[in-house]
Amino acid sequence: MPENDATGADDLSSYTGPAAELIKNSEAKSGSRVKIKTNDGLELSGLLIPRYEEGASDYVVLKLKSGYNVGIEAKSIISMNEEEPPIQGKTTAVARNNDRSTLGPQNQKTILLLSTGGTIASKVDYRTGAVKPVYTAADLYASVPELGKIARIEAEIAFSSFSENLSQTHWEELSRRIIDTKTNRSASGLDGIVVMMGTDTLAYVSAALNFSLIGFGLPVVCVGSQRSSDRPSTDSALNLQGAARFVASSNGSGVVVAMHESENDNTIAIHSGVRVRKNHTSRRDAFESIDVPLIAKVQNDKVSFVSDYNNVYKMGDLSSELALKTKFDQRVSLIKFHPGFDIEMLRFLQSKGVRGLIVEATGLGHVSSKTVDSIRELVRNGIFVGITSQCIWGHVDLNVYETGIDLVNAGAVPLGNMLSETAFVKLCWAIGNFPPERTRNLMTRNLVGETTERIPLR
Repeated sequence: MPENDATGADDLSSYTGPAAELIKNSEAKSGSRVKIKTNDGLELSGLLIPRYEEGASDYVVLKLKSGYNVGIEAKSIISMNEEEPPIQGKTTAVARNNDRSTLGPQNQKTILLLSTGGTIASKVDYRTGAVKPVYTAADLYASVPELGKIARIEAEIAFSSFSENLSQTHWEELSRRIIDTKTNRSASGLDGIVVMMGTDTLAYVSAALNFSLIGFGLPVVCVGSQRSSDRPSTDSALNLQGAARFVASSNGSGVVVAMHESENDNTIAIHSGVRVRKNHTSRRDAFESIDVPLIAKVQNDKVSFVSDYNNVYKMGDLSSELALKTKFDQRVSLIKFHPGFDIEMLRFLQSKGVRGLIVEATGLGHVSSKTVDSIRELVRNGIFVGITSQCIWGHVDLNVYETGIDLVNAGAVPLGNMLSETAFVKLCWAIGNFPPERTRNLMTRNLVGETTERIPLR
């Protein structure tokens, strides 16, 4: 197939009318840096990017140096001139319905950009105001051409769905796809993978990949955004750049999460994929590392490692029998104890064939006395019951109060300071890949940094 620039005129085919005429006269291409002057004296310089299909047809869209996108009404533009051509790179020409493209120089590290959907791979339908997962990975690359300066990017689609729709089946599919990609690319080389996804269940997916990719040997970064790529306050461009820079700078392995460290645009935080939680619904710095320091920080083009990446993941200490186990059993539940908790819920789960249960208890790991009796019944019937805490920070300790001791005597297993989401995922993985007699040992064994003995002062 012929080779073309990483950004081409065809990317601008969505423009029509006056906007299309302006672009044609300027001879700019997708990714060109252009300067626009408007009839009210405004001057803007930015990268010309494709118009979103549901977006207004009479606007020209620029991506500013800040990473934000802005739309300028075509009829208000009195001049538009190309200042710089698109970033030069090579790509294999592909059909529009193909899910793969390769972009960026040949002499850099190679990163697979794998899209699963979510806000980071979405746009706003201006007719309804709804956010829709309709970008392709290559389309998103086109709106973040800075990625081509960081690494040689290969873009693929795994699936296109908001993260709340992802189940254990998707975790399995994503794990196998990542493993197969490395296997099939062993001759030509692959230096790491960036998984783009929605943030709502990002912590679940990053935990799942940590367990299923034990022994994988390459860095994997899960990245999302709180605000879609066409919003002025989007965090997608900087989060993606931070993720790519981390992969390009890392010689370690393990799965991490890249998101804004603060509401400002100066630092991308790299979190452990099993010690991170989304703690805010909409802030750009919604994700926090719990009871552990960050793995690294990305500021501008510099990656500063805060923790020993390899030591955190203890990859060298893991038995090969745990490597690349990609099954996740769906007969596992996560349930939150609350005042007035109805123990019939536990009996219902048992009747539905549940094989494992994580109980998010109060404080140090407490539930009501009648709930303890129901948990004892579950354990007698061969169901693993693990105890985590509703508290964000700190360890479960079932040796302090009478209720905790009763839980231990009932056969419940305290899981230290493992996050509830991570415990749920780990139990799905343990039951899915190993015989029942291995479950307790695996759940209480620190495999990829999911528990810590000590908690840093806050």
